[in-house]
Amino acid sequence: MMQSALNLAAEATTNPIGLPWGEVAIAAIGFVVLLVVLQKFAWPMFEKAYSARTAAIEGGIAQAASAQTEAAAALAEYKQQLAGAREEAAKIREDARSQAQAIRDDLLAQAHAETERIAAAGRAQLDAQRAQIVAELRGDLGRVSVELASKVVGESLEDDARQRRTVERFLAELES
Repeated sequence: MMQSALNLAAEATTNPIGLPWGEVAIAAIGFVVLLVVLQKFAWPMFEKAYSARTAAIEGGIAQAASAQTEAAAALAEYKQQLAGAREEAAKIREDARSQAQAIRDDLLAQAHAETERIAAAGRAQLDAQRAQIVAELRGDLGRVSVELASKVVGESLEDDARQRRTVERFLAELES
């Protein structure tokens, strides 16, 4: 027993891991082979996948940036068109207001002209009727005056010239 303890102590001093050297060598060779295989086959595929993924992400970022730039340009164009449409609408409204005012003024002028025409025709008709009534009244007044004068004077005033002078004198006295 002692000897096996000594062997173990001797091996422990010569091998720091505590495993036999043969196993350590096989593990080291297997590790080196694994590193070579990974470096030859796996890492290039990882690098390709990483590069492709990086390129896809950068391409996506570039596309997003260009889409954002296009969207900003489209928004600016839309705002410009909207401002132009608002200006045009304001101009159309102002034109419509001025046209409406012109039409209103024209209709008012026509209405005033028609009113004046109707009033003038009414005044002319009234003047004609007044002249007719005055003429009729003069005739009636003359006849009545002659009859009254005939009764007052006691003689007949049937002579037209005399009758006319009497009526004219009477009307002149009335007007004054």
